[in-house]
Amino acid sequence: MRFGICGSMVARQPDGSGVEIVEQVREIGYDYIELSLAHLAALTETDFSALRLRMAGSGLVCEACNNFYPKAVRLTGSAVQWDLVCDYTHRAVSRAAELGAHVIVFGSSAAKNVPEGFPMVQAWQQITRVLNLTADEAGPHGITIAIEPLNRQESNILHTVAEGLAVARRVKRPEVQVLVDYCHMALEHEEPAILGQAGPALCHVHFARVAGRTFPTGLDEGFQSFFDGLVGAGYDGRISVEGFSTDFYADAVQALAVLKRLASLARETQR
Repeated sequence: MRFGICGSMVARQPDGSGVEIVEQVREIGYDYIELSLAHLAALTETDFSALRLRMAGSGLVCEACNNFYPKAVRLTGSAVQWDLVCDYTHRAVSRAAELGAHVIVFGSSAAKNVPEGFPMVQAWQQITRVLNLTADEAGPHGITIAIEPLNRQESNILHTVAEGLAVARRVKRPEVQVLVDYCHMALEHEEPAILGQAGPALCHVHFARVAGRTFPTGLDEGFQSFFDGLVGAGYDGRISVEGFSTDFYADAVQALAVLKRLASLARETQR
């Protein structure tokens, strides 16, 4: 498994991408960083060039991007502007590719939440259209789009891993797979058994403590069964810490040790 950190959750700089922690993430020993694509897409060419240079100098690669679409790029409802969606998707995916990303996370609750009164059937059709569009853009770059199910406190559509799998199977594009987020799974009371059903469709993982969505600095109840489920499903890919912290360096050090321990114990269980 490869372990990374979502920079946007601990970002303090105005650009919001999370790049300011990249040197610390490398020093601590993480394998990659996951940056906010909505913030990357909003940068001027000058600022994006500076960010690329900083990434290159750090020795760490932005292997994944989250926060795909900003709120201003509507994806459901009667106000969707497909020309805007297409233009934004092209620019965002191109920038992710320039940074070496392999995965782009499609959660984007503010962009895809369905307006009150809008038919849900049409909203699902719009999401399917968006996923096909993202696949068209991501495919030539070798990037996979990871559908992220979000809990009902954040989103009013696409809440569970089971729903994410159903959408991916309906789209039927190899570039469109599924992300599993431990916190969202726990809040939706979805059992780790769903991981076995995901199998090869599982392409990315987010992980944090459920309480306060903070860094996993200890072995909480439920952590090990989740990792056992991942390993049992044959998953050996990336796991990004996506949590808040008031002491980033110390929490990141502890979290990496916890992740490695959980993965090791899960592998031992499978032997």
